[in-house]
Amino acid sequence: MTLPELHLADWRPTKDTLHLYVQIVGKVRLATTAPRNHWWNAPLYVDVRGLTTRRLHHRGTTVEITLDFLDHALVVQTADGRTRSIELGDGVAVADFDARLHALLAELGIDVEIKEQPFGLPTTTTPFPQDRQHASWDRDAIERFGRILDWTDTVFEEFSGWFNGKTSPVHLFWHGLDLAVTRFSGRPGAALDADPVTREAYSHEVISFGFWAGDDTVGDATYYSYTAPEPEGLREQPLSAGSWIEYGAGSLAVLPYETVRSARDPRTTLLAFCESAYEAGARLAGWDTSSFESKWCPTPAQLNQLHATAAAEFGRPSASS
Repeated sequence: MTLPELHLADWRPTKDTLHLYVQIVGKVRLATTAPRNHWWNAPLYVDVRGLTTRRLHHRGTTVEITLDFLDHALVVQTADGRTRSIELGDGVAVADFDARLHALLAELGIDVEIKEQPFGLPTTTTPFPQDRQHASWDRDAIERFGRILDWTDTVFEEFSGWFNGKTSPVHLFWHGLDLAVTRFSGRPGAALDADPVTREAYSHEVISFGFWAGDDTVGDATYYSYTAPEPEGLREQPLSAGSWIEYGAGSLAVLPYETVRSARDPRTTLLAFCESAYEAGARLAGWDTSSFESKWCPTPAQLNQLHATAAAEFGRPSASS
């Protein structure tokens, strides 16, 4: 697959509008699902047409909500065969998107109340029903973003299969519009003086990997990894691809999407980045990595080749050496 370009400046209005749409749909999912550890009942998922809630159950009805990046529509389908949709291709203000979605759900007898306020977005605090500023929809950019999510989801799924311990699904959190997968050591995390959402997210030690569509902090679309709690010396550890940056009060391993896209072997580059970030964090944090190793996917020889191939392309020593 030839990966498309995705520069934040080229689609920023659409990206910000999509982010708000995703928050609204995600809040409907949150309101209709039973709680799960680390807020795993909140995210959306990549599917063949875009992003989906997967099956939801409310008032005796099974329903799925999809942001369709191919037909440029929001689609609501029920298990009894009813379908409703909202066309998005000409641009729909967030206020109208919110009102129409609730109207569709009410027509189907399954509407829910949500907190009609963006969550954790530095770009806006305007309540959804009042937001007419965000109404952009660039069809080409949306389709390119969908292809990138599909490819990234596939690589993350492969990487996830290399770990025998507790791991999250590959899912898209609507807080940051980031596709993420997280590994757990099995040990409790550090006590945090933070909000309830953050405390639950980091109740246990984690090493997380993800893809951001881009924002004012990291700029263009970027792959990332972090270890929490962060062990001392993490930023000095070698990576087969990418680099470490200061981020908030800690460190973040980052690999620009453009670097992956233009690499001779994008899959190998991304896998090597994720694996070297994992090895660095797990080693310094004292994880019992031997108990988490798969015996056959990949083999030790394949891992060594992965690091060597990526490191050679970027002119640096192998992170596993």
